[in-house]
Amino acid sequence: MEVDSLDQDFAVVTGGARGIGLAIAKRLHRAGAKVALLDRPGSEVSKAAAPLGGVAIEVDVRDPDAVDQAITSANQRLGGLTILINNAGTGMLQPMHEYTNQQWDDLIAVNLSGTFYAMRAAVPIMLEAGRGVIVNNASVSATDPTRGELPYSAAKAGVLALTRGAAQEYGPTIRINAVSPGVIRSPMTEMLYKNPAILEPVERSVPLERTGEAEEVADVVHFLCSEASRYITGQNIVIDGGMNIPQAGIDSVLKMSLDMMSRARRPEDESSDG
Repeated sequence: MEVDSLDQDFAVVTGGARGIGLAIAKRLHRAGAKVALLDRPGSEVSKAAAPLGGVAIEVDVRDPDAVDQAITSANQRLGGLTILINNAGTGMLQPMHEYTNQQWDDLIAVNLSGTFYAMRAAVPIMLEAGRGVIVNNASVSATDPTRGELPYSAAKAGVLALTRGAAQEYGPTIRINAVSPGVIRSPMTEMLYKNPAILEPVERSVPLERTGEAEEVADVVHFLCSEASRYITGQNIVIDGGMNIPQAGIDSVLKMSLDMMSRARRPEDESSDG
């Protein structure tokens, strides 16, 4: 069997109806896994699952009992559960002091509690099966909190803590890792792509000089689910094109200085090594 084949696997993807979640489901399906897509009521998850021959389940990940039932149902309908991808998430943008109690509760419930509920439901099934892989979708905002997204950043930091702690508790039977995407084109970030004035500075700040695609996150998730990553657990893989490398504030100044120095080089300096 090839190390990247998943033809003996049964995968559940939360937030699977669109964006990164759907890209992951498609990637795992191409690798041979049977897939179940979970998403909120009204998300057209059945339409997304149909081309994959997958199971579609509507569930609000904020509801622990509903998540338990959804994971149990997916296990039964797939004929097993060996992969769990916690991708369901939501965000918003405003100053911290303007968030209401309800907004805080919803952001924590979807991004952090939903991940915990799904892991809690899936772990016993995987332990009984004798194997399993969990990949949690965190964010670069988990380690570098972003202006206007502090509740989201806090929730995603919690996801990283869950990932590392659970990897300790459930190894070697279950491997548990996280991915932290940067700016990836998806329904959550689509507003950036409608405004070049906002998007262009973002792209200029990224060493690879572009934002990412959902399929590029899916490729990394596939790797983490496969035997190719069999000695990796408790890790957070950043997928951001190098966006977090530059030091805020000083990097643009240094870049400008280097450009000025380059333009000021005398012609004789260009050939001095000859």
